[in-house]
Amino acid sequence: MIAGLSIEALRTYVGVDEFVTRRGDGHVQLQLSTWPEVEAYLSRSRGIVVPIGSTEQHGPTGLIGTDAICAEVIARGVGQESDALVAPTINVGMAQHHMAFPGTMTLRPSTMVAVIRDNVLCLAEHGFQRFLFVNGHGGNVATIGAAFAEIYNELRARLGEAAPAVRCRQMNWWDVDGVRGYSREAFGIAEGSHATPSEVALTQWAYPDEIKRAVLEPPIAPSGSFYDARHYRSRFPDGRIGSNPGLATPEHGQRLYDIAVAGLSQAYRNFLAED
Repeated sequence: MIAGLSIEALRTYVGVDEFVTRRGDGHVQLQLSTWPEVEAYLSRSRGIVVPIGSTEQHGPTGLIGTDAICAEVIARGVGQESDALVAPTINVGMAQHHMAFPGTMTLRPSTMVAVIRDNVLCLAEHGFQRFLFVNGHGGNVATIGAAFAEIYNELRARLGEAAPAVRCRQMNWWDVDGVRGYSREAFGIAEGSHATPSEVALTQWAYPDEIKRAVLEPPIAPSGSFYDARHYRSRFPDGRIGSNPGLATPEHGQRLYDIAVAGLSQAYRNFLAED
């Protein structure tokens, strides 16, 4: 607080009352907000969008930050469409199976549960109650679900009936209605399951100056399963699984962004309106 200013005067000084009315675009990032702006937001909404991804290899042409980038840009789009505050991206996820490729980073499942738990409970202490996690990495799904269970259990055990009505929901951007259909239409069987042209296209649209090209042999990578990081690399030596990211274009990425943002924005509004 500026010395000598009351809360009411401070709100006027920093333009918070204007902030409440002028942010019709909803493009509000928590890290680019001041605490009075967040306080003003909480006076009209208890919801927040949390992008979560991974830092891992995505084949010879996919950015290592692909999963976090996809989650982040789509979450910001949901913020714009839904007048939602967007939390900082959780960039490192559960990616131990990619650790045979340089640049990959991973959290242990227990660490990731603790990170999610701490993020949610800090924000819940300030009054947030509805947390929509926009997920960009399939390897995160089980651990995010476990983290939600830990949060609910802790709140019940520690606070009982006095616990805040915290609800957490996870949505994978690629599962949004229309996304898979468009991916099949655009890429067919070459979509694959890792280092896909869909996710690479989305990063190309978001970062057009960072588009990478390489000769991919075979054009469509082999498919299959794996056990651990060494087995993964021995079976899929360039990192791709069943995909041909060489088909990706920024135009594909923009279309995927539009579909995902529209679907997730509606899901977010429905989430806030639940009983």
